[in-house]
Amino acid sequence: MARRKILKAPDRRELFDIPADEDSLIRHYSLSAADRLEIDLRRREHNKLGFAVQLCVMRHPGRVLAAGENPPRAMLKYVADQIGAAPAVFATYARREETRRDHIARLMICLGVRSATAQDRRAALLSAIEAAAMSDSGASIVNAIVATLRGRGALLPAAEIIERMGLAARAMARRRAEGALIEGLAPEKLQALDKLLDVDAAIGQTRFHWLRSAPEAPAASNLIGLTERIAFLRTLAIDPGLQARVASGRWDQMVREGNSTPAWLASDFNASRRHALIVAQVIKLGEKLTDDAVTMFIKLIGRLFSQAHSRKKRRHMDHRTDTSKALRLFLDTISAPIGQRSGSGRT
Repeated sequence: MARRKILKAPDRRELFDIPADEDSLIRHYSLSAADRLEIDLRRREHNKLGFAVQLCVMRHPGRVLAAGENPPRAMLKYVADQIGAAPAVFATYARREETRRDHIARLMICLGVRSATAQDRRAALLSAIEAAAMSDSGASIVNAIVATLRGRGALLPAAEIIERMGLAARAMARRRAEGALIEGLAPEKLQALDKLLDVDAAIGQTRFHWLRSAPEAPAASNLIGLTERIAFLRTLAIDPGLQARVASGRWDQMVREGNSTPAWLASDFNASRRHALIVAQVIKLGEKLTDDAVTMFIKLIGRLFSQAHSRKKRRHMDHRTDTSKALRLFLDTISAPIGQRSGSGRT
């Protein structure tokens, strides 16, 4: 089975790989006068270059150059040019494991760093759990681990170890959020939530699916369907305030997971995860269905006003001829006496 990963390939390269672009080389691998003095203490050219490369890598990305690992050509040339060495001699250094270990030990003293201890890893794990409580992003979680180790003056362990720590932190944060969300819910209420995943003979489907498949088109029957779902959710008596127990980023992740999880799959989750998923869906659906019902009601009222206005216009057009006849008759009626008075005056 393939090993689970928490980082995407670009994030992994950015955190652990040796950079080769010009800006990064200048920023991270420009040697100081003190660096050159320490490097010059090595007698042979390949040892000077190997020592310089190790120094640079232990500063950034903050790890040891692994046995048999060759740095990017651009980085090797940039460092070699600064100490007047030929990049090709690094191949000789790479074959001498004992010299490499001696250089690492010396550089730890010079740079004031150490291999990560159990205490360092525990602190990094706690930082990762805090990051995972806010976000499910693998990059954010692993960055918290790396930042803590660097801040404590510890060299980064292998990338695989850090990724395993990140996966463990994310799993712990998920379990904590799930526990916090359902803490204090009565057993009978949890049983009622589980029944949402069972097929209800009255509707021929699970209530979980029925709640999430609410109609969207504006229609009186669909509005009734929405109100029925809202009324059903209220019978579950799940307090929307439970959402405040979970950080917003973690809450959004729980909702996304619930949105994409069918009832048959949710049934296979462990009790804590299953109940938390359903609670999150119930709270989110309560908000969504209420908003949808209000929006649908407004659309239906608008449609009724529009229909009434159209009928009024049609009635006006239908009676336009009769109205014109009545107006002409009225005009003729008031014009007749005026004409008679004018004729009498001339005689």
